Amino acid sequence: MRDPYEVLGVAKTAGPGEIKKAFRHLAKKYHPDQNKHDPKAKEKFAEANSAYEILGDEKKKAQFDRGEIDADGKPRFTGFEGFGGPGGFTRARRGAGGGEPFEFHVGGDAPHGRGGFDPSDLFADLFGAGARRGRAGFAARRGEDVTAQATVSLEQAVKGAHARVFLPNGRALDVAIPAGIEDGKQIRLRGQGQPGPGGGDPGDALVSVKIAPHPLFKVRGRDLELDLPITLYEAVLGGKIAAPTLDGVVELSVPAGSNAGRVLRLRGKGLPAFEGKPAGDLYVSLKIALPDGADPDLEMLMRKWRASKPYNPRKGMA
Repeated sequence: MRDPYEVLGVAKTAGPGEIKKAFRHLAKKYHPDQNKHDPKAKEKFAEANSAYEILGDEKKKAQFDRGEIDADGKPRFTGFEGFGGPGGFTRARRGAGGGEPFEFHVGGDAPHGRGGFDPSDLFADLFGAGARRGRAGFAARRGEDVTAQATVSLEQAVKGAHARVFLPNGRALDVAIPAGIEDGKQIRLRGQGQPGPGGGDPGDALVSVKIAPHPLFKVRGRDLELDLPITLYEAVLGGKIAAPTLDGVVELSVPAGSNAGRVLRLRGKGLPAFEGKPAGDLYVSLKIALPDGADPDLEMLMRKWRASKPYNPRKGMA
């Protein structure tokens, strides 16, 4: 990786506040959610995040300034040139019998040596058993958890789906969304968080599921709400009308004399059962809709009603 100071665009004399401000600017500028059509933005976002992992940590920043670690946070073993030069332990050696060589590498993702060689064994021989505790003698710790959000449609939440999310470290993951999940439910992806300092276990990724707004239904926990328009005569006379649900259209009975705002309940027509929770319900709120345009007959009927059968539905409100 490039010099972290160069990545963040700050001087080596920059303080914590200036470094943090520079990182926030780059993170906002190159965040994958804001640059979905720019493949290079994800790389720049990850690069800025890696640079801030060094400069945003006072200990790591001091180690980098002293030349103890490189731009990737990997240790530089400059005091052991006899084992392979300033780059660290990279020399390949042959066994005493002249057989196949084994390799060992320090500070990278290179594989262990052939024959099951573990670099931590070498550190233990050189520096004692305490060297197994991790880089620079620090005890191994679990990495930090990271958070992200997956936005899915209501239909995807009901039937299950896969959603791609971008983690704060720039990684992209495909997350399995189980059928029937609630809005705001969190999914834990073990081992997908930040790496553990000193060789500790990585943290987890916590993905919150967000159900996108639906043109018809509102989500309330496991229940759904629906505003359903009805005619004036359906409200007065009652009858059976078609009502949409997640499973398709059903026949809904409207009682005679239904006022606007009356709520009818359809059991089990909300989100499906999930993790031991029963299926939610669908609450249908009736909304009286008058016909489009002026209707002389309806206006005449209403004038007669006003004259012969007046009533005040707001009585007692003022």
